[in-house]
Amino acid sequence: MQMFKDNVLKDKVILVTGGGTGLGRSMVERFLELGAKVAISSRRKELLESVALELSEKYGREVYAVGVDVRDAAAVTAMIEEVWTHFGQIDGLVNNAAGNFISPTERLSPRAVDAVLGIVLHGTFYCTLELGKRWIAAKIPGVVLNIATTYATSGSGYVVPSAAAKAGVVAMTKSLAAEWGKYQIRLNAIAPGPFPTEGAWTRLMPTPEIKELFDKQIPLRRVGEHGELANLAAYLMTDYSGFVTGSVFTIDGGESAWTGGEFNVLDEVTPQQWDALEAMRKKG
Repeated sequence: MQMFKDNVLKDKVILVTGGGTGLGRSMVERFLELGAKVAISSRRKELLESVALELSEKYGREVYAVGVDVRDAAAVTAMIEEVWTHFGQIDGLVNNAAGNFISPTERLSPRAVDAVLGIVLHGTFYCTLELGKRWIAAKIPGVVLNIATTYATSGSGYVVPSAAAKAGVVAMTKSLAAEWGKYQIRLNAIAPGPFPTEGAWTRLMPTPEIKELFDKQIPLRRVGEHGELANLAAYLMTDYSGFVTGSVFTIDGGESAWTGGEFNVLDEVTPQQWDALEAMRKKG
């Protein structure tokens, strides 16, 4: 589904971490459709190079692959230096690299906690800080889009390291939007609800029974389509959103509205039960 003018991102260079698979790849493809040059990064360099070649041939635009472990600050600096040198500049950053799994929190080891916080919070901060320093020094504007989650603000059991890390990402987004606005650097975040991906979906929805539990709390009664999130991401990377910064955009089919309402469980009440309740009410 196309909602923008062709080439609305022409001549823009966008770096997407975790850009080889899942939602990252979907965003990359939309950016390419709209005229951008894209760099993709992750730890899986071989996969990245294959994806970069495939997408370059498909869209006729350059996709540059660079391997990095975003938990390593020095590696992040080297990665951004490589991409900047290759293209001559970077205009936008999408912090999409993530790690998550479901588990009772008391079963987690410190290593498991560190793995999630390292990728999600530290990695996002390292990439943003390194690129922000370059933009400020060069006196050029920039755009950062962070992929958060709906439970970054509400919290959630069974994904506590991810909730804590994403909450930090949201706080960083708003804080730097306030601090770096004077440099014409914009920062926003997207908080997705359930969007099926081969990797995360398998870890978070390992059985049909678990998936059914989640389907019931989405008012639109469906999961999200990648193109819907990619369109929102594209808007936030274009100049059309030039007055938008420090915001978190929820895209979840109404799931947050559902889980936040104390009486929404009454959705399970049948028409016959409502009739009985109404009769009781009318009797006073």
